[in-house]
Amino acid sequence: MNAGTTDPMIDIPPGRVTLTDRRTQRSWSVELAPYRLAAFPVTRALYAQVTGLEPSGPQGNRLPVESVSWWDAVRFCNALSRRDGFTPAYRVDTDDEVIEWDAAADGYRLPTEAEWEYACRAGTTGPHYGPLDEVAWYRANSGERVHDVGGKQPNPWGLYDMLGNVWDWCWDVYDAEVYGSYRVLRGGGWFDEHWSCRASARRRSHPTFKVDDVGFRIARTPR
Repeated sequence: MNAGTTDPMIDIPPGRVTLTDRRTQRSWSVELAPYRLAAFPVTRALYAQVTGLEPSGPQGNRLPVESVSWWDAVRFCNALSRRDGFTPAYRVDTDDEVIEWDAAADGYRLPTEAEWEYACRAGTTGPHYGPLDEVAWYRANSGERVHDVGGKQPNPWGLYDMLGNVWDWCWDVYDAEVYGSYRVLRGGGWFDEHWSCRASARRRSHPTFKVDDVGFRIARTPR
């Protein structure tokens, strides 16, 4: 497993997923076309290689990058797309206050919330895709620190660390009417209790927020 490059990415089949929000008691279904999702969260090595930046925090090439904002993740996606010869997925204004997703672009991007949950579940129906201690780093087993990617068992589709280790930024706005520009976080992190490390668990934060248990993974829509 080479976590220092963009490979491997997993082909995710088309399907449907039902999302739920415990706060509002709302459920909604989303139809998904095929896409690709990185098998690992973005690592410190890849982030530094693409951006030339070294975020603060524990050092280690195979550690997931953390203490990165949603905006940092978006900029990374565009930079990696340019490096690899793809069309950047995001159009960003000069003040970084407005962003548009070009759905026709073949470049790297953040997964939507629906794409994230569908891929996390990988055909399973419970809160976890396996026994939590076997698939995730969370408060009970992490030693209260981040761990190298790929250290736990993958889900049935070959995706690692979908639960635990670091939260993943998603593309979506959480609830514009109530929380404005806050974006969705998924998956739980190394400091979270077991109830936060569930396929359905939703969290939100401001797109400029940075903390040591939040990272991201990349998606693509091949053309």
